[in-house]
Amino acid sequence: MIQGKVRFAVAALVALTALGAAPQPVPPFGSLASSKVYLREGPSYQHRVLWIYRRKGLPVKILTKYDIWYRVQDSEGTVGWISNVMISTARRSVVVTSKRAAPIRDGSDVNAHAIAYAQRGVVAKLEACKAKVCEVSVDGTDGWIRKQDIWGVGVGEVFK
Repeated sequence: MIQGKVRFAVAALVALTALGAAPQPVPPFGSLASSKVYLREGPSYQHRVLWIYRRKGLPVKILTKYDIWYRVQDSEGTVGWISNVMISTARRSVVVTSKRAAPIRDGSDVNAHAIAYAQRGVVAKLEACKAKVCEVSVDGTDGWIRKQDIWGVGVGEVFK
């Protein structure tokens, strides 16, 4: 009897995969799409609210997806569930985590001229990333910042 159930489960999984119902890849990061976002302890509206974010654009790391819910982690390590309508995966952002003011430079070279300094907690729009630096935009200033000074992008992530 148990072997029959196992065979049925395997057959169902194969059929769903063939129909395109395989798990979709989850983007590595997203940003909060609203100025009021509820972080819940589980993937439903019935689960307790753990935290209320009040910062549109704040980056979150996407750990997994279940139905219409993303399990996320913020820059401080807090983990919970957020409805997918409250997360933008198209608009990326980063938050400055450096203990000191982080220089934003006019070029991607780490020794390029600093045009501004971003304090810890500043949220910036993410434009592009190279191996050690990322291009960001914040309050009309566009420039490059070291990856080690920000959170919201993977260590090996490179894109234009």
